[in-house]
Amino acid sequence: MRIILDCDPGIDDTYALIHLTAAAHAGELELECVTTTAGNVEADQCARNAAWILSLCNVPWTPLAAGIPEPLGWELTTTPDTHGDTGLGYATAPERHIESDWDMLWIDAIERGTDDLHLIVSGPMTNLAAFARLHPEHYKKLKHITVMGGAFNYPGNTTPTAEWNFWVDPHAAKEVFDSAPVPITLCPLNVTERMVLTPSRLDDLVSALSGSPLAEHLEPITRFYFEFHEDVGEGYRAQIHDLLTVMVALGQVPSAGELTTINLDPDSELFRGTAVADVKGIWEREPNARIISNADIDAAWALFDASCRIHSRIATGDAELDRLRHLRAED
Repeated sequence: MRIILDCDPGIDDTYALIHLTAAAHAGELELECVTTTAGNVEADQCARNAAWILSLCNVPWTPLAAGIPEPLGWELTTTPDTHGDTGLGYATAPERHIESDWDMLWIDAIERGTDDLHLIVSGPMTNLAAFARLHPEHYKKLKHITVMGGAFNYPGNTTPTAEWNFWVDPHAAKEVFDSAPVPITLCPLNVTERMVLTPSRLDDLVSALSGSPLAEHLEPITRFYFEFHEDVGEGYRAQIHDLLTVMVALGQVPSAGELTTINLDPDSELFRGTAVADVKGIWEREPNARIISNADIDAAWALFDASCRIHSRIATGDAELDRLRHLRAED
């Protein structure tokens, strides 16, 4: 399996990167590239954050580039109150030069074949919509797309009805679902808000990371997220949306979903970013999405704990690659 991750790190994106790189170390997938979109912070800052996390994960060679700097139709809004001024809570990524030929990275991956290529979008869909405009012949070749976004008959986290990624760039979401080459696997708030991280679980994860440089930084990155969730009445804990999305995309945790058609009005002031699912088939249109409704959260956390231990063993030289490839089964 080969992966393109399009993300906006972002605290929960950081957890997704930790998991994907562990799977890459274990020989379970090839991380083709990481690209970033403007969302939690600006696209360039997201790329700096991703580059730092990749280096902490011992895969600094992973191709990386910053994508489109602004949403397609609305002025960019970022989330310093949610993810901190630089996107990583109380941690700060070092400055570095960031490449910008993000679409060329996607094209290179697509030209290698798409049967085993999975595109995962954990931020706004700006890059994906732009790619469909710029390179329609390559866009149409994509066979596996998973997106974190939306809220369906469920409260939003940005407005009463809208989820953040859809709200930031509703025009991109609209264009993607209108032109999707395959039904997109969609992980909405309905299920990702169940992926709850507690302080005690974080302590266990930091222990599992012992010896890895990630162990030093995961707590200050995450503590900001705990404080945000407490401020908005969710308690001193955090919802790790993007980590669950990645696991669903990889087929690593049991999940259930329903094929349907979704649509949204990107220009509405009141309902900006609000997506509607035609679960009864009233529109009589071909499905453009598979909305995930349930996933095994306990299995997901157990899997991430194993990923943390992979990083520990890589950092301390306590495991060879052949052993790592069997680590999932052993744990």
